[in-house]
Amino acid sequence: MASIFAKKPLAVLLGEANSTGHGTLQRTLGAGNLVALGVGAIIGAGLFVRTAAAAAQASGPGVTLAFIVAAIGCVFAGLCYAEFAAMIPIAGSAYTYAYTTMGEFVAWVIGWALIMEYALGAATVSIAWSEYLNKLLQVFGTSIPYNLSHSPFESAVVNGTLEHGLINLPALFIIVMLSLLLIKGTQESAMFNAIVVVLKVAIVLVFIAVGWQFINPANHTPYLIPDNAEPVKNAAGVVVREYSAWNKHGWGGVLGGAAIVFFAFIGFDAVSTAAQEAKNPKRDMPIGILGSLAVCTVLYILFGHVLTGVANWREFADPALGGEASVTYAIKAHMPGYEWLGTAVTVAILLGFSSVILVMLMGQSRVFFSMAKDGLMPKAFSDLHPKFNTPYKSNLALLVFVGAFAAFVPGSLAGDLTSFGTLLAFVLVSIGVWLMRRSDPDQPRPFRSPLSSASFPLVPILGAAICTLMILALDSNTLKLALGWMLLGFIVYFLYGKNNSMLQKGVVVVPTEMEEEAFIKPDPNNR
Repeated sequence: MASIFAKKPLAVLLGEANSTGHGTLQRTLGAGNLVALGVGAIIGAGLFVRTAAAAAQASGPGVTLAFIVAAIGCVFAGLCYAEFAAMIPIAGSAYTYAYTTMGEFVAWVIGWALIMEYALGAATVSIAWSEYLNKLLQVFGTSIPYNLSHSPFESAVVNGTLEHGLINLPALFIIVMLSLLLIKGTQESAMFNAIVVVLKVAIVLVFIAVGWQFINPANHTPYLIPDNAEPVKNAAGVVVREYSAWNKHGWGGVLGGAAIVFFAFIGFDAVSTAAQEAKNPKRDMPIGILGSLAVCTVLYILFGHVLTGVANWREFADPALGGEASVTYAIKAHMPGYEWLGTAVTVAILLGFSSVILVMLMGQSRVFFSMAKDGLMPKAFSDLHPKFNTPYKSNLALLVFVGAFAAFVPGSLAGDLTSFGTLLAFVLVSIGVWLMRRSDPDQPRPFRSPLSSASFPLVPILGAAICTLMILALDSNTLKLALGWMLLGFIVYFLYGKNNSMLQKGVVVVPTEMEEEAFIKPDPNNR
């Protein structure tokens, strides 16, 4: 039996990437589709929910700087992703890259962490989708009953009566509908996502353009939360937020805010999971990954500047006013005459959440697809639909798992686990680029991340370092839950994955030198 750190040969991966016909994913996505996928996953919960939360909890008006710090970390990681995705255009993303650079066990760790990013992330966002659907319905004088839109573990006083949740039907509904769309086909899913992206980006641009004229410069002074900032109290005088910790004020607060808003950047890495479905991955994957990241970074900075200029950051921390994540509050309280824009923002949030869920479910199904082909997950996850050529059993399994979480578990449970899973993947992918430069220096690289040579791996080091700092800036409860999740993953690997691994069983055949040369040889048609 091979070592748990045995690596999957690069030539085998390239052979899988070049395979065609029945049983393989179809290459139907162009560069525009990939950029839209990235934007679709990035602009969602993060922009509308995390911006005000980061301002209230750590960064103040400096949330724009927090976005820049988070974006810098993402750029370094994104360059590494782009190099891998163009070189190894196969489904699986960070999991696949780790398998060929750091070995099976590290690949499993990333694959397990990606479940936190994609599956738990999709469930959490679907619960938020349910909440905002109710907010939109309330505008029209109706709503879904509390017991049918909340989990059994939630209760609240509604109209003077204590109500208990039973099932979150709207959250389950959106998971079912988007899962069925993904089963129908990648191209159909990409078209739906593109339409949603155009609509929600248009609403974001309208908010920036209209809100700019309502900016009060006083709200941007001081730009960072001072270390002696008064704590926030609720109506009963109980302190609900204080700013004495190192990551709650000043430049430390910018880093703390970056860890919070980092959730807003999750998505560009999901583009790499679709590498095996890209028409021209050598050219299109870097465009999709880095293009979507660039578009969203500009929008985020402008959005954060306008939001904290329209309303003072302390208002978002006050539970009696805007709460910690209410863009619609800022519009209603400080932009008279534009109440309709608050409703439009709610629609944009619903659209944003929809595309985020879609891309996360797609990304997770492709990770499962790759892990199943390697034997680390049940083989059924790698079965493709006989007509649609999509990993439908993987999508159905996610429908059950993610749907159950969405229907019966409070959204607060997942917390920042999604950010942890993503950051861990970014750290290991950044390290992987450097290791690949050392182990396979002559391997053709259609896209090369700059300053990443084997002897001077500046970009990989900075990507790994900044993302590690953001992991450390997450709150202690999140880190404890993440540790527990990873320990559970270790148990699953040693009980199931290791015993069923194709590599451990010796089923993965290392090609001969002639075969390897054929696999690695650059494609003259750049396909």
